[in-house]
Amino acid sequence: MPFWDKEMETLPRAELEEMQVKRLKATIARSQRSVFYRTRLKEIDESRFNKPEDVALLPFTTKTDLRNNYDFGLVTVPKNEIIRMHASSGTTGKATVIFHTRKDIETWAELVARCIVMTGAGKGDVFQNIISYGLFTGGLGLHYGAEKVGMLTIPSGVGNTKRQIQLMKDFKTTVFHATPSYILYVSEVMVEEGYDPNGFDLRIGFVGAEPHSEKTRQRIEDTFDIDAYNSYGMSELNGPGVAFECEEKNGMHLWEDRYLLEVVDPRTGEELAPGEEGELVVTTLDREAMPIIRYRTGDLARIVDEGERCACGRTHVRISRIKGRTDDMLIVKGVNLYPSQIEDVLMSFPEVAATYQIVLKRESSLDTLTVRVELNPKLFDGDLRKLKKLEYEITKNIQDEIEVRPTVEFHEPGSLPRSEGKAVRVIDLRGEL
Repeated sequence: MPFWDKEMETLPRAELEEMQVKRLKATIARSQRSVFYRTRLKEIDESRFNKPEDVALLPFTTKTDLRNNYDFGLVTVPKNEIIRMHASSGTTGKATVIFHTRKDIETWAELVARCIVMTGAGKGDVFQNIISYGLFTGGLGLHYGAEKVGMLTIPSGVGNTKRQIQLMKDFKTTVFHATPSYILYVSEVMVEEGYDPNGFDLRIGFVGAEPHSEKTRQRIEDTFDIDAYNSYGMSELNGPGVAFECEEKNGMHLWEDRYLLEVVDPRTGEELAPGEEGELVVTTLDREAMPIIRYRTGDLARIVDEGERCACGRTHVRISRIKGRTDDMLIVKGVNLYPSQIEDVLMSFPEVAATYQIVLKRESSLDTLTVRVELNPKLFDGDLRKLKKLEYEITKNIQDEIEVRPTVEFHEPGSLPRSEGKAVRVIDLRGEL
């Protein structure tokens, strides 16, 4: 198994937890240099923290807290020590800003390097970073980590899809980073341009920045004949590099020497047991410019370790793929569901292309759910009886999964909107007159 920092990645649990407690105490002390935490934590006695679970004695931090303390309200260092700012607005509301010292940037690159190497990528690979650069953390985060590893790094960004393909061809790209929706769109353009997606030098793909199902990962792997690895990160916690899959692909290792993880009930805030799905709550450890304590990420996942060490040898906790966000949950006809559940069904049908939309409307006070999908022209011959059968099977499988009967609409290839960034999968028109 490849390692970037084997000693730290395989640190015995007792030593890892001892380090977490030490760094938690230091983080509490440092955080009180900020305007926000100086008030929030003024009654906290650091001597009460003797094990990682004691972090629950502290209050949560939310995205609203970050927005209300815009711009420097959570900063704990002099401004002249800050060398980088990133920002994330999420899907709604005022931007949240995150600041980094030089040490923070170096630590971030180290974590990303760990992630890259544990997938089998490394020096000698050609890495094409097909993700947004700028205030979004995804571009620069992977870029710095890839360069630290020693990969030839192509900062191609998103868009200009034909040029992306040309770069892959000319420079024999072996590793890419992209959103799952965009890389599948790239494969469509490859076919349109007369290329076989299997005919490139690609061998590894890093996919993230939007929730996706296991079936979507399998489709990416089959389309390009590669290994695709799921990743997790968010701007408030640095960006990419918080958690990543190893070659076992059995959960994402979250780097516990830099982050303290909890999984809580999103309604009550109570801690859940390993294996129970809930909201991820993360505390940064050892971050200089802007430590964040018990941050409610809004992301839904579960711990998958269940007491068993990963076969790769790493001791850091593993989390499942992100099911969705607490604010992504849809309530349709009184039923709670997530778009990823519908995606999982759709991607199990090879006749369906990668692009789809979920449209919600309200007619005569009743919710309606329409799933628009494109057909794969290579796997459908136009037989109307087959089309009707396919519509029935997709409808039934979605209803079995979410307990709501949808209307399934078939669309011609290329007719639904594409996005070069995060895909817009849900259109909720129920609030419109």
